Amino acid sequence: MSILDAIKNFFGGGKSQVAPAANPDPTPQKSAEQYYLAGIEEERAMKDRYLRMDPYSPITNRIDFAGLEYYPPDPAYRFALPLQPAETEETLIFQTSTGDEQSYLRLGTITFEVEGQPASLAVYQALDHPGLFLPFRDATSGSETYGAGRYLEPHDLGGGELLVDFNLAYNGQHR
Repeated sequence: MSILDAIKNFFGGGKSQVAPAANPDPTPQKSAEQYYLAGIEEERAMKDRYLRMDPYSPITNRIDFAGLEYYPPDPAYRFALPLQPAETEETLIFQTSTGDEQSYLRLGTITFEVEGQPASLAVYQALDHPGLFLPFRDATSGSETYGAGRYLEPHDLGGGELLVDFNLAYNGQHR
C-alpha cells in the first residue's frame, strides 16, 4: 500500500466525506435574451455619452442634453438579412441634422416583414468612412419620432448578410 492509499484510507477509505460545495453565486443565470437586452441598453448609453461628451457631437447644447428617447428594446425587431446589391452604382447626397451635406453610395436593399407587413429599405455607405447607413421613416415619423425619420448603422455579417437591429435606431433631431 502506498502512502497516498494509506492517507485516503485514514480519511475515509478513499471516498470523499465532504459534501459538494453549494453554488456560491445565488444570482440566477441570465438568458441570451437578457444579455441581448442589456447590450442594447449599454449601446444606447454609450451613444448618449458620446453625444453629451464628445467635442465632435452634433448636439449644440450638450450641457442640457439628457439623452435620446428610445422605445423599449424588443428582440423581434432584430434581423439578419441578405443585402440585395444595387443594379447600378448611385451616389446620393443627404442633408445631415446639422445642415451639412454627406455623400453616400447606395449599396442595395433589404427586404423583410415587421408585424406581418412587408418592408424594403435601401442601405448606404458614406464615401468618407466604411460604416453602413440605413435611413427610414415609419408610422411613428412626425408624431412620435423625428419627422425626417430615424437611422441605423447595420453591421456587415459577411457573405452578403447584414445585422439590422431597429432597437438601435435613433432620431436625426438632437435637442
